[in-house]
Amino acid sequence: MATSHNIRNICLLGHGGDGKTSLAESILYLTKGTDRLGRVADGTTVCDYDPEEIKRQISISAAPVPVSYGKVKINLMDTPGYFDFVGEVLQCLRVADSGLVVLSAKGGVSVGTEKAVKMLDEQKLPKMFYISKIDEENANFDKTYEDLRAQFGISVCAVTMPLVEGGKITGVIDIVRKKAFRINGVKDEEVSIPSDAVDKMEQLRSVLTENVAESSEELMEKFFEGEEFTDEEFINGLREGVKNGSVCPVFCGSGFTGAGTFALLDGIVNYAPAPQGDPAGQPSAIVFKTISDQYGKFSFFRVMSGTITSDMTLENPRTGTKEKLGHIYSVKGKKNTEITEVPCGDIAAVSKLSDTKTGDTLSAIGSGIVHEGIKFPEPCYSVAIAPTAKGGEEKIASGLARLAEEDPVFTFEQNAETKQLILSGIGDIHIDVLRSKLKSKFGVDTVVSIPKVAYREKIRKKVRVEGKHKKQSGGHGQYGHVWIEFEPAPGAEDLIFEETIFGGSVPKNYHPAVEKGIRESMQRGVLAGYPVVELKATLVDGSYHEVDSSEMAFKTAAALAYKAGLAQASPVLMEPIGNLKVTIPDSYMGDIIGDLNKRRGRILGMNPVDGMQVVEAEVPMAEMSTYAIDLRSMTQGRGSFVLKFDRYEEAPPHVQQKVIEERQAEEN
Repeated sequence: MATSHNIRNICLLGHGGDGKTSLAESILYLTKGTDRLGRVADGTTVCDYDPEEIKRQISISAAPVPVSYGKVKINLMDTPGYFDFVGEVLQCLRVADSGLVVLSAKGGVSVGTEKAVKMLDEQKLPKMFYISKIDEENANFDKTYEDLRAQFGISVCAVTMPLVEGGKITGVIDIVRKKAFRINGVKDEEVSIPSDAVDKMEQLRSVLTENVAESSEELMEKFFEGEEFTDEEFINGLREGVKNGSVCPVFCGSGFTGAGTFALLDGIVNYAPAPQGDPAGQPSAIVFKTISDQYGKFSFFRVMSGTITSDMTLENPRTGTKEKLGHIYSVKGKKNTEITEVPCGDIAAVSKLSDTKTGDTLSAIGSGIVHEGIKFPEPCYSVAIAPTAKGGEEKIASGLARLAEEDPVFTFEQNAETKQLILSGIGDIHIDVLRSKLKSKFGVDTVVSIPKVAYREKIRKKVRVEGKHKKQSGGHGQYGHVWIEFEPAPGAEDLIFEETIFGGSVPKNYHPAVEKGIRESMQRGVLAGYPVVELKATLVDGSYHEVDSSEMAFKTAAALAYKAGLAQASPVLMEPIGNLKVTIPDSYMGDIIGDLNKRRGRILGMNPVDGMQVVEAEVPMAEMSTYAIDLRSMTQGRGSFVLKFDRYEEAPPHVQQKVIEERQAEEN
């Protein structure tokens, strides 16, 4: 069984299409974890096994995969590169001890590279780089490496470089050991370093040596005295440098041919930190990922202290409930292998937890151990979702509830006002995948539309109106008669109702019915049928009939007065205004401000924060339905925003007219 010191938990991050899954497949194949090399294009990879992933040829879910290399167990976590699935990345970063940022030698440093580095820095995790696809046409290792150093600093140092033989890249040169390795089938064979590569290797090693020297005073002293480091000193110094961030090693290779894969594995074993935690402590774990399918629920967890065994009973501090662990599994794609115990620092999965969600702690009963959960981003892109066939609403709601077990990032709620089911996620691809899963897993086809905006109505002047309800039929008739003053009540969230009647023209026992009649009527304004706000109503006069008057008659009379009065009181439409904070690189400032002006936004201020600009603005919510997609397009994915409802304010006349016409068309 693995122990903490010979476990490595490493997260693969980077831009979509840069080769993370292909690298994971290469590692699995060359360590005999699989008997064939899976390919993304063929839909045969271990990590991307979900039908949606195979169909789209992209990673959607994070895939923790165990790999054995020598005496070390590497828990490799392949994460999606598309920003819509950032929640999956954050899950893995919570249990990783280091990150490997994958970038293509063809595309170089991309937005995904920048975001990956930023996330690792935020989590205070050591980072390494892997330049992929070095053997493909238009690949440029040197440029990509220099761009990495230019963008992320002098701590970035090459530890391997491409081996070129006969004009082709056949393997890599290990700069630390000064050895060259050619990939031959499923193994590396050592070959001589080409003479034209020696100078470049020595230059890169000199840069690396300088950085390694900074890892300890002893090595620094040795460096200044011009003494060579022993292999052991070099590796130990490199390991310490990775741990403290003074060295970010750069590997290179090809997931397709396997060139550089063994050198990378050696690097992970030698330089990446082992997990921290108390192996002898009370057992505790954090659940970092949940998979829910027709067979039930799988919860992935990392042991943070002690050892966890099957049939153990642990406590969930969030709920206070006890969870009996049944079967525990080591999971590799679709293949599950049952195991009986999991040591401190290791990752495994357990089935059928009853009341435990992603981010929860499981710990020994009464221990009081609670681990920090996972902070997910707020959903920023919303659509109204509906079934294509009648009667599918319940299917959608129950399907989304199941999907929410494995994806904590999206939300859904029934909007009581607009009568729409609102689905909110990170972006359009995220929403599209959820809809595909609703169809494939729960058999419900859906359509989406832009959510309706919850407008409001108010009046601008004071009016006095009569409301009279008189109906005579056999037996008792109906009689209610009121005079009511309606006027604006700025800032009032609820109806202000008063009465100034003298002489009992409307008996007191009917006053609540008058108020109720107005309150119920306020759910529909007279312009476009939206709820009315900021209203004061004063009952000033009226009359009654000793026999025919009733609460219902006065309620109806009040409603008639309301309808007549509001139409005369200069009604206007109010639109919701949101407070927007957009975080962007400085270079996009002009585009963002120009775009906000087009959306009728008002710029409130700009502040520099952590090398970025934060633009604060007020903007009508009606103009923001596609902002998540538009901002991503304008900033190549570098921008982010937070939008929160602030208040209602009077809409411009042209907006009012448009909304009224649209509402009338809906109702006709």
